[in-house]
Amino acid sequence: MARYQRLSRGGADDDQVMSAINTTPLVDVMLVLLIIFLITIPVVTQSIDVKLPKQSNIPTQTKPENVVLAVDKKGVTYWNVTPVSDEELAKRLDAAAKKDPQPEVHIRGDAAARYGPLGRIVLAVQRAGIVKIAFITEPPANN
Repeated sequence: MARYQRLSRGGADDDQVMSAINTTPLVDVMLVLLIIFLITIPVVTQSIDVKLPKQSNIPTQTKPENVVLAVDKKGVTYWNVTPVSDEELAKRLDAAAKKDPQPEVHIRGDAAARYGPLGRIVLAVQRAGIVKIAFITEPPANN
């Protein structure tokens, strides 16, 4: 018959509370979460494959039938070189919208101009029913 022996090595120390924290389960959980995130992040960040337009600088083709509107830094609106009020602008745009073919509207805004006057011009052009509108800018310097 075999005798069973108690394999305890200590005597009084067995009853003491263990004061060290076992971090192994915490590390295991964190590694599992890291692997899950690494697998799911590429799935979550979906992107639709689109072909974006290339930047191009097309010179403005000034035609006599085009309407050129300008806004200076004080917010004054000009029809070609003549200052116009909002009411006069609406009347002229309505008349221009009835032409066949409909003219293009080119807006030139001063870099220091506020957005309010420019927004009112765009709204007036839309209300008149003119379809083609463009903003005239200067090309960036090639340095």
